[in-house]
Amino acid sequence: MNITLEQAEAVIAAAQLKAQEIGVPMNVAVVDAGANLKAFVRMDNAWLGSVDIAIKKAKTARFFDMETGAIGGLSQPGGPLYNIEVSNGGLITFPGGIPMNTAGNIVGAIGVSGGSVEQDHAVAAAGLAAYK
Repeated sequence: MNITLEQAEAVIAAAQLKAQEIGVPMNVAVVDAGANLKAFVRMDNAWLGSVDIAIKKAKTARFFDMETGAIGGLSQPGGPLYNIEVSNGGLITFPGGIPMNTAGNIVGAIGVSGGSVEQDHAVAAAGLAAYK
């Protein structure tokens, strides 16, 4: 199963709306089940450096089927996943990436970057809510 383009666009639209509500321009990426970029938006004035981060957050969430913030907790010094962020061409291990599933099957993931990690996570969660 894969997220459709129509679903990915709905996720992006919901994330954009949340970003507008909090007044922070964001980069929002949606990847499919194979971690391939399905949809992306860079809101006006969103940080250029966050483009890559949003995409990598989405891919990281899909590669490991868990929220990027949870991976961050496991990748601290002495943790079981220490240094994982240097694998797979570079991962992002702080909040803002969330996998999407249907009936237990991962269909893709969303990644958001452009604000604080709390803002990124809130915008990603708003996007995810549009999928469910």
